[in-house]
Amino acid sequence: MSAAEKYTTERIIDVQRWAPNLFSFRTTRYNGYRFVPGQFARLGVRKGDGVVWRAYSIVSAHYDEHLEFFSIVVPDGKFTSELSRLAANEELLVDKKNYGYLTIDRFAGGRDLWLLSTGTGLAPFISILYDFQPWQQYENIILVHSVRHAHELVYQDVIASFANHELFAEHAHKLQYVPVVTREPVAGALDQRITDLIRNCRLESHVGLPIDVDRSRIMICGNPDMVEETRQILMDRGLTISRRGKPGNLAVENYW
Repeated sequence: MSAAEKYTTERIIDVQRWAPNLFSFRTTRYNGYRFVPGQFARLGVRKGDGVVWRAYSIVSAHYDEHLEFFSIVVPDGKFTSELSRLAANEELLVDKKNYGYLTIDRFAGGRDLWLLSTGTGLAPFISILYDFQPWQQYENIILVHSVRHAHELVYQDVIASFANHELFAEHAHKLQYVPVVTREPVAGALDQRITDLIRNCRLESHVGLPIDVDRSRIMICGNPDMVEETRQILMDRGLTISRRGKPGNLAVENYW
C-alpha cells in the first residue's frame, strides 16, 4: 500500500491555546474519513526526512466537516513540540484508518453512563456527547474531568452549551458535569483524585447515583496509572470489562 493510500494531507484550520501546555486544533477532513465517537486518529508531522506519528482522540462530532483534537505539550517531545509550533494553513498528516474501542457500542443495557477522564482524556467524551445515541440510551450521563489546576478545565463552554443546543436541549437535563481540581481549591469542584473519590464513595454521593453492576456503564480515559487503578477498583466491586461479543460495565483507553 502506497503512502497516499494510507493517509491524507490535511490543513490546520485554527488553533486555540488554552494554556502554555494545552491547546486544541481543527483540521480539514477527507470526505472519506469515518470514525465512531470515542475513537482516535493517528496524526503525523514531518520532522527532517521522516514523519513522526502519534495517536490522538477526536473531539469533534462524527458528522462535522472538520476534525478537532486536544493536546498537551510534552517538553522536548518529538511530536507535541513540533505540533505545538504549527499554525493555521500548515499541513498535518491523518491516517485514513480509525482506531480504538472506547465506544458505547461496547455496552448493553444500563441506565447511567459514567465518563471518567483526566487531562486530555476528556477529548473522546466530548465527541461522544455530540452523538445522539447516548442521550437516548441512558437516563443519566455523568462527565467527570479531573485536572491539577483550574485553568486546565477546558471545553466548559461546550459542555454548558448542550442545555441550549437545538438537537440536545430536550435531553440535556440528563447530563451532570463534575469538575475535579486536585492542586488548588476551586468553588464547585471536587478536590480529590478520581480513584479516591470512588473509594470513599464521595463521587457517588456528590452525583446522587450509585455505581453498580446493573445500572452503571463506565468509560475511563486519561493517565494510564489512573485508568489502571480505577479499572481495578471498579472490578473489585464486581464490574467487568466489556469485550467483543461479551458486554460488561467498563471500557478503557490509555490516552497519554
